[in-house]
Amino acid sequence: MEISIIQALLVFVVAFIMGIDQFSFLESLYQPIVTCPIIGAILGNFELGVVVGGAYQLVQIGSMPIGGAQPPNAIIGGIMATVFAVSLGMEATADGVGTALGLAVPFAVFGQYVVTLTFTIFSGMMHKADQYAEEANVKGIRNINFLEMAVLGVLFGVISVAGLYGG
Repeated sequence: MEISIIQALLVFVVAFIMGIDQFSFLESLYQPIVTCPIIGAILGNFELGVVVGGAYQLVQIGSMPIGGAQPPNAIIGGIMATVFAVSLGMEATADGVGTALGLAVPFAVFGQYVVTLTFTIFSGMMHKADQYAEEANVKGIRNINFLEMAVLGVLFGVISVAGLYGG
């Protein structure tokens, strides 16, 4: 499947927005039932995106972080499952969708590692946020939080586009 630069940019933008939404905004846009049809539409197969999104949503229903254990990332997993299903010309059957979901799991696990690493790195900046809080510098606190979300969004976009061209 030939991927245009416009499709790659749109996938990047969707992954960026969903990556940020996972920890802010509505906290529901990033769900596979929403993300996968959007990616499917961008790649030219909305119907397959809906089927993949529904199937991946079922996988993610009970996934929640408990203690230090993190589930595979729903955003990267959903995007990559849709990319595999569409780019490999899979049918909207149990076999086709199941194969796409299976291929996406390593990407979903990697996506969660990226989230954990990003949060770990940015935890070092919290002393600066504490300093801003003591100074009542709301703008400084907001900027630190926006920076972290922007970095996370860019990382999600890069992973998704790399998977798009590599898948």
